[in-house]
Amino acid sequence: MLVKLFGAAVQGIDATLITIEVNCSRGIRFMLVGLPDTSVKESHERIVSAIEVNGLKFPRQQIVINMSPADIRKEGSAYDLPLAVGILAASGSVPSDRLGDYLMMGELSLDGTILPLKGALPIALMARDNDLKGFILPMANAKEAAVVEGLKIYGVNNIREVAAFFNGEQELQPTKVDLQQEFLEGRSSFEFDFSDVKGQENVKRALEVAAAGGHNVIMIGTPGSGKSMMAKRMPSILPPFSLEEALETTKIHSVAGKTDLGRSLMTTRPFRSPHHTISDVAMVGGGSYPQPGEISLAHNGVLFLDELPEFSRNVLEVMRQPLEDRKITISRAKFSVDYPAGFMLIAAMNPCPCGYHNHPDKQCVCPPGAVQKYLNRISGPLLDRIDIQVEIVPVPFEKISDSTPAERSADICGRVAKAREIQSHRFKNRSGVFCNAQMNGKMLREYASPDQKGMKLLQAAMERLNLSARAYDRILKVSRTIADLDGSEHVQPSHLAEAINYRNLDRENWAL
Repeated sequence: MLVKLFGAAVQGIDATLITIEVNCSRGIRFMLVGLPDTSVKESHERIVSAIEVNGLKFPRQQIVINMSPADIRKEGSAYDLPLAVGILAASGSVPSDRLGDYLMMGELSLDGTILPLKGALPIALMARDNDLKGFILPMANAKEAAVVEGLKIYGVNNIREVAAFFNGEQELQPTKVDLQQEFLEGRSSFEFDFSDVKGQENVKRALEVAAAGGHNVIMIGTPGSGKSMMAKRMPSILPPFSLEEALETTKIHSVAGKTDLGRSLMTTRPFRSPHHTISDVAMVGGGSYPQPGEISLAHNGVLFLDELPEFSRNVLEVMRQPLEDRKITISRAKFSVDYPAGFMLIAAMNPCPCGYHNHPDKQCVCPPGAVQKYLNRISGPLLDRIDIQVEIVPVPFEKISDSTPAERSADICGRVAKAREIQSHRFKNRSGVFCNAQMNGKMLREYASPDQKGMKLLQAAMERLNLSARAYDRILKVSRTIADLDGSEHVQPSHLAEAINYRNLDRENWAL
């Protein structure tokens, strides 16, 4: 008997419908075709054990299974469930008349328990787009898939429940979530808040400007000055997720298997902080079976690189194109996949190997030339993509011991959100531009051109402070954001003056 049912293959952050055909006939062989990988081929032993342990009958016949399209590689153990149900249906143990209405995915353990899978959300979206009635998947992934409207999601714990459902012996209850309520409740829940940060008002202001304009930031300061502490609080001042951003970000984390199984949707912006020993593949994504890297997991959120000069130069250089294009393309001989990479880069570093260059109290013990050599580990092209460079000095005791509460993240976030609304209106007719940091030279001349007084101030600053040529555009971008925070239509000299103050590393005498 020949039966057809449906599974799915995830490529990039999208899923493709896989048609599974199972035929039972006379003989004793088991054949699986259609470009399955090793884990799919090994499903035979898991399926046999799961079926027999649960009192069902595994057919002692020749079984031929075809998975199409045959040119798409089928990876992972999540095909166990549809293969097992297809075998039961082809052998007559389960009716086949309703199989075509449902998509099934899930790994089987030897006792028939259905284990969690990766990519439940993109698979559910694909099932809905193909007009299927329902998606049968592990109970642990049911809430994640249930955010997709127009598709019934059935979470199951054991293959016995699936067989009983198709035999009409048991009804499965669809999983439902109140998407709007869960989304709104979780948007303001943050572990870290800027009210915990004592002092460092100038740095907090710089981070507010960065959040308002989507600017990348590098913080240079001595050990213990609060660089990591403030970076961890950046998601709390970024504009709240929109529902579209939340769905897109959840899809990426779902494909990577990084979602919280207790929640249906990511409601706060991601914060990724990889160690400096990370490889370039782990950073940008890829591998034999491509997976999203750290830059994609940070999409719509923050990528924090602590101790920036300690990262491999190759790792830092492969980030240059994603910083510009907001996506990464992983190419292989037979296919290529695109992963979104629209992240905000926050980097932190010591000013020198010993950590105390420019410290107000402690003496730097680095030999001559060591500071410049240390800074040269960061290439000019990468530094060119970082708009704000701010130096941090240690917080004095009076500030640390001050019991007066600092400004809360919610207050800062309110100002940031208003500035982003201004930019959203400004760039509504410009495709691919969402914030000031993405403006090109033509847009800078249109939206951020200073008046005559401001131009003289900028010229004098560049000459007096020995600012490099790359600082010019960056200052204009940041000054436009500062003007938006002030609600000003035009860039004023005061906005330029503040933006100039955020270009520490561009000063040619900084490392002397």
